[in-house]
Amino acid sequence: MAPLFHFWSLHASELWTLLGQHVALVVVSTAAAVAVGVPVGIIAARRPRVGAPIAAAASIIQTVPSLALFGFLLPLPLVGGVGARTALAALVLYALLPVIRTTAAGIRSIDSAILEAADAMGMTSRQRLTKVELPLALPAIMAGVRVSAVVGVGTVTIAAAIGAGGLGEYIYRGLSMVDATVILAGAVPVAALAMVVDGGLLVIERALSARRPLSRITRVVATLAAVVAGAAVAISATPGTERIVVGSKNFTEQVILGELMAQAIERYAALPVDRRLNLGGTFICDRAIQSGDIDLYVEYSGTALTAVFKQPVQRDPSVVLEEVRRLYADSGRSMLMPLGFNNTFAILVREADARARGLTRLSQLAEYAPGWRAAFGYEFLERPDGFRGLAGVYGLRFREQPRVMDLTLMYRALAEGQVDVAAGDATAGLIDALNLSILEDDRQYFPPYDAVPVVHSSTLLRHPEIGAAIARLSGRVTGNVMRRMNYDVDARRLDPAAVVSTFLDSLDRGV
Repeated sequence: MAPLFHFWSLHASELWTLLGQHVALVVVSTAAAVAVGVPVGIIAARRPRVGAPIAAAASIIQTVPSLALFGFLLPLPLVGGVGARTALAALVLYALLPVIRTTAAGIRSIDSAILEAADAMGMTSRQRLTKVELPLALPAIMAGVRVSAVVGVGTVTIAAAIGAGGLGEYIYRGLSMVDATVILAGAVPVAALAMVVDGGLLVIERALSARRPLSRITRVVATLAAVVAGAAVAISATPGTERIVVGSKNFTEQVILGELMAQAIERYAALPVDRRLNLGGTFICDRAIQSGDIDLYVEYSGTALTAVFKQPVQRDPSVVLEEVRRLYADSGRSMLMPLGFNNTFAILVREADARARGLTRLSQLAEYAPGWRAAFGYEFLERPDGFRGLAGVYGLRFREQPRVMDLTLMYRALAEGQVDVAAGDATAGLIDALNLSILEDDRQYFPPYDAVPVVHSSTLLRHPEIGAAIARLSGRVTGNVMRRMNYDVDARRLDPAAVVSTFLDSLDRGV
């Protein structure tokens, strides 16, 4: 536990900010679910023909995996995009079903004699609802709110994948670094928060079930909840001054590059920066910069050409750079000067297997592939410059369908013998750390993947100092530099922000 407490002490300010964002998302989404779910539950109880289809729709939504639901919502004009809007929309949809069901069940469970007495007293339908039915159904409604809130605490962690903040950022960061301490730094507070929410709402639910006024402890819990919610909103509120939003994809190198862009802007342009790192793959980051949810991120030239702009693969690095620059300019984005390294795909095997078989080139792999297992990332299997083309050029047929795995976990799976071949990044620090070997692309299948910062053109027009700040990095981030920073984060478990700060200090000293 000592490393965990040490991590929290070093990141205390960030921890409280992420906790505030997490609580704010839960509070707002649960409140919205109650505001929508209770009326729908009343309709479902009083008019089943109307309410049943709505409840059925909520049930169907509940079965959709959370990441898939985020994917469905991202393209939508009003609730979509990267950030809290999409997260809140998904969380509200997930929270609706328990509230609807418990509201309807609570109203249906009221003794008919009580309702007849209310009618005999001359109450209108509205009076009967507000003075009799809802007060008697309140314990059941509270049970639904409790379930929704606790589920929301856990579901909010996934919202970090689309830049909504919260404690899930630590979990995703830890997964990308394969660092259990960082994962626990987010998971433990989430678990503790879920228990606090569950316990506090359970106290209120029992007090309501006993048909007695809220006890002192219940009032304390309610007061604390209000204070926490208020603090969360205050912590999460963004200041009035414009902040530059830097994004990144969801693997170590991209997190480092996102941090590098952020620190360079803060250091050399003196502009405030918000970080939305670990956003997901290429398509989420590209959509985010097109919609203005982020201002810049680092892309790779070959990826932009083939995956973003759907152009044919080209091999000449200078031709690719010029073509990608033109395509970005035509779509309202600006590509800045390359950082200085080419992160091409690397087909990896274990060093021991390569030595035993004299395996150094990709053209030799076809001989062994029928008896080997392969693992690739999600994008590599789908991209035009990915596995299908590679298999055609080199005649690769593996023992079974390649597994789809997270990029960072894939290196570990290869090193531990769970798979025999993997597609990684040439600059990955784990290649040396795990004794893996890169096979030479001797038929030159892969296009160049020069790392290039991409900035929304309107942002660059408002703040030309951003271009000047990032230009100081052009040509300075070599392949060796990037590999060393990746190694420091992946193998030595150093914090990406500290690694980037050390690198920028060395640049400033002219080292």
